[in-house]
Amino acid sequence: MTKQEYLEAAEKRYDELKRLNLITDFYDYETEFVKIWNNSAEKFWKRILETSAKISEKKTSRLSVGNHK
Repeated sequence: MTKQEYLEAAEKRYDELKRLNLITDFYDYETEFVKIWNNSAEKFWKRILETSAKISEKKTSRLSVGNHK
């Protein structure tokens, strides 16, 4: 995940996080914050893992090309 991709994803959640300021009950605030954060974190990690898998595949394919003699 690039910095730009991260910032774009975080920007999409900004309004949701800003709306939390309207909640007066701390428990409700925390519950909603956790929902937003977990949803965001899941998407971030998925993207990071996809990128890592692609990098790993490239390294593996380069190694296997060089080992054929």
